[in-house]
Amino acid sequence: MIFSDIVALIIVYAYVAVIFVVAEKVLKTKPEVSRKFLHIMVGNMIFAMPFFSDPWVMVWFLTLPITVVLFFLTEYSPIKIDNSVTESGHALGLFFYAGIWTVLIAVFSNYLWIVALAIVPMVYGDGFAALIGQKFGRIKYKVFGGTKSLEGSLTMFVVTTVMSVFVWMVFTTIGYPMPNFNLLAILGISAIATICEALSYGGIDNLTVPALTAILYYLVTITL
Repeated sequence: MIFSDIVALIIVYAYVAVIFVVAEKVLKTKPEVSRKFLHIMVGNMIFAMPFFSDPWVMVWFLTLPITVVLFFLTEYSPIKIDNSVTESGHALGLFFYAGIWTVLIAVFSNYLWIVALAIVPMVYGDGFAALIGQKFGRIKYKVFGGTKSLEGSLTMFVVTTVMSVFVWMVFTTIGYPMPNFNLLAILGISAIATICEALSYGGIDNLTVPALTAILYYLVTITL
C-alpha cells in the first residue's frame, strides 16, 4: 500500500462517516429516506475506485471492514446496536450491499469499471426507484410476495441507463482502460437488471442485481 492509497482511504472513510452521521442523526425521523440516502450516497464510492493503486487495498481496508460493521448493525448480530438505518429496511439489505462490493472487487479486480457498472443499478437505480415508487407509484404488481410499482421499475431502468452512461464516460475521461462505448449493451443490461430487481425480494436484490449485471458486462464486453 502506497501513500496515495492511504490518502484515498482516509478521504473515503471520512466521506462514509459523514454520510452515516447524516443518515442516523439528521434524517433519523424519516427512516426510509435515511436508509435510501445512505444507500445512494455511499454508492458514490465507485468514483474513488480507479484512484487506488491496488484493488485489494479496497477489499482488506474498506469494503470488507464496512461489511463486518454492517453485520453488527443487523438483528443477527451477537451485539445489539440500536440504529435507525438498518432497522428501517430489510434485515440484511445493507450487509448484502457492502458484501457484494467485496466479492465483485475480488473477482473483477482487473476490471473495476465492471464493478462500478454492476453497482450502478443497485445504488442509483434501485435507490431512486424505491423513493419514486413509494411516492408516485400507482400501478402496482406483485412478484413472489413483494409489491412493486410500474413507476418504480421504469425509474430504475431510466436511472440505471443514464448513470451507467455517466459512469462509463467518467472512467473513460480519467483514463481508466475501457472497451469501446456500447449503448446497446447498457440498455439491454439495464433492462435485465430492472427485471432481476422486480423478481428479487427481501433485500436479496442487493446481491442478485449487481452479480448478474457484472456477469453480463463481462460476457458482452470482454468475452465476445
